Amino acid sequence: MQRLLRPLLIAVAAIVLAIAAPPARAQSFSDTQRGEIERVVKDYLVAHPEVLQEVLSELEKRQSDADAAKHRDGVKQYSQALFYSPRQVTIGNRQGDVTLVEFFDYNCGYCKRALADMLNLMKEDAKLRVVLKEFPVLGPGSVEAAQVAVAVRMQDPTGKKYLEFHQKLLGGRGPADRAHALAVAKDIGLDMARIEKDMAGDEAKATLEENMHIAEALGLNGTPSYVIGTEVVVGAVGLAALREKVGTARQ
Repeated sequence: MQRLLRPLLIAVAAIVLAIAAPPARAQSFSDTQRGEIERVVKDYLVAHPEVLQEVLSELEKRQSDADAAKHRDGVKQYSQALFYSPRQVTIGNRQGDVTLVEFFDYNCGYCKRALADMLNLMKEDAKLRVVLKEFPVLGPGSVEAAQVAVAVRMQDPTGKKYLEFHQKLLGGRGPADRAHALAVAKDIGLDMARIEKDMAGDEAKATLEENMHIAEALGLNGTPSYVIGTEVVVGAVGLAALREKVGTARQ
């Protein structure tokens, strides 16, 4: 396959030089030559389409490696804020030997389905420490719901009421927004005057900014996203995969 790839790369390089070079250098290729180069590349790819798969596979591998490196660097650089921020919600075993951090959005359908995975994992693993971080990336309603969630956290240092709120809002029907989030907070018996005050304050803003900053540093681009030990896991991968990642982190 290397034998097939080399002439393709040479031809593509010629095209890049012809198109991207400064005008003075680009003049070394006539229109006829440009057309001939493009024809050669096209004919070669048509004759050897498997080369495209090899190129795409290599690009995907390099992107995956680059993402993994960014994840590792981000976890290392922001470990304190990631695992021990005073603005986060910590549930499960607070002294657990493995920490699972979840970045979520209350309007994320995958997060809704992944909620049961997190709850089941907590039930079956008494040594698991879980950190929840609001990551509202799906529009204004998500931001509003996250602001209410932060206010709930500020009123509930134990995390128990927050988890109740979290389950009801994430597991509820319809889009999550300010009205729905406030209704859930009221339903579980929180001080609504304080909720209104706290969600509009500097702490709520600082919390969401911190979470977004950490997520950006880790290279997260979707929800749910997890950090388990030192590994970043993107997507609703399921209970079995989460269990396996926790086990690996525990080794």
